[in-house]
Amino acid sequence: MIYCPANREGGHDRAEFRHGEGNSAAHLKASAMGSSATIIIENGKLVLGTWQGIYFTEFDPPRNRKFYVKILGS
Repeated sequence: MIYCPANREGGHDRAEFRHGEGNSAAHLKASAMGSSATIIIENGKLVLGTWQGIYFTEFDPPRNRKFYVKILGS
């Protein structure tokens, strides 16, 4: 588990971890979550477990985003 606190005491705001946009914590969270998923579609419906879902998660301040879906046939 990766802990990414949102305050200075957590360490992510230390000078050696900063970069131009000032969103190092967002990059750590995105790395921990991953950026892709493979989902099975059967009979035109997503095959998900009872408690499963798909979420688009934003860790940076709001901005315009694009996302892509690629469907591969068998």
